[in-house]
Amino acid sequence: MKLQKHLIATGILAIAAAAAGYYGYSRFLHPSLVTTSVAGLAPVSEAVYGTGTVEPERWAKVVPLQRRRLVELCRCEGQVVKVGQVLGRQDDAEERSALDQMEINRGQLERDLARAEKDRDKSDAARTEYEQRWTRLEEAKSRIAAQKVRLDSLLLRAPLDGMVLRRDGEVGEIASPTDVLFWVGPPAPMQVVAEINEEEINRIAAGQKALLRSEAFPGRVLRASVSQITPKGDPTRKTFRVYLRLPQDTPLRIGMSVEANIIYREKQAAIVVPAEAIAGGSVQTVDDGRISRVPVTIGVRGSRNVEIIGDVLKGTQVLSPARTDLADGARVRIENSPARAEEPAAVSEPIDPPGVAPEAAVVAAAPMTPSDPDDAVISAAMTAHIDSVVNDARRRMISNSR
Repeated sequence: MKLQKHLIATGILAIAAAAAGYYGYSRFLHPSLVTTSVAGLAPVSEAVYGTGTVEPERWAKVVPLQRRRLVELCRCEGQVVKVGQVLGRQDDAEERSALDQMEINRGQLERDLARAEKDRDKSDAARTEYEQRWTRLEEAKSRIAAQKVRLDSLLLRAPLDGMVLRRDGEVGEIASPTDVLFWVGPPAPMQVVAEINEEEINRIAAGQKALLRSEAFPGRVLRASVSQITPKGDPTRKTFRVYLRLPQDTPLRIGMSVEANIIYREKQAAIVVPAEAIAGGSVQTVDDGRISRVPVTIGVRGSRNVEIIGDVLKGTQVLSPARTDLADGARVRIENSPARAEEPAAVSEPIDPPGVAPEAAVVAAAPMTPSDPDDAVISAAMTAHIDSVVNDARRRMISNSR
């Protein structure tokens, strides 16, 4: 019996020694393997996403007032025109024929009135006949004036001074009041008319900087600024119209479509780390092979990179992803190669944090020293992939399924 107890005690001691040995080996001789990223200093921005079209600030459409066949259209795209200048004409043969008949009738009435005028003082009957003929002549003149107005309505005139920006339709086609045949206006200054989702419109204000992306100029930074916000939104599309003023030297052309990032908050320098490095409101820094948990406040958020505010400096190594299973002071081995550890930790990206609409794009630029501080923000914003269109489509599908 004593031997059995002795053997049990010896086994327990052996297990404890093995556990202690494994703990010591894992903690001191074989620490946990981790991956890290480097906290970077970068400009960060939050932007509202929208899509728009380039238009002149002043322009007008030319549409026919009646459904008629086109008999004349000028070949004047790109030409300067004056207000009232005739650009085209609809078929007016019937109206001209009627006008000719009216003119003939007026001539006859004028001759009859001239004869009656000679005799109007001879008797009361002659005076009455003169007055009747004068009345019929005035009525004929009024009908002629009205017919000329009808004829003029078949002429397509320039509504303002400017350039013929576009011409549609061909001679021989039948055009109706729903058909736009000409776009006329001064080619400059230009603006972008953008549509912004209603849940984001409160972030927009006149004077804010806007960064544009166009497929016609891939990789090129294009600038604009908010000039006006339409007070009333579209309840069907759930959007508001925002006007973005373009600079005089913009390469964009009228009719081009663009994607717009309207910057409503930005910082020229912020500490950014990968989002996966944050856990429980803190990051785990690595110094001399040991980890330390540092509380931080989250600023501008991204799906992969986040601005942090706290006692973390540029160049600090942080666990990425965070390891909540490791206590403060635990020894770790870094898996990263030296080249990877020095790569920039922050890149441009969109966000989708809880409680924030997906159209709020967040930009965190990689560390750089640009000649113009705005260039870093703009370059970062232009690399962001905005998923607003996908989310809009998803919302419409959900709404239609209800």
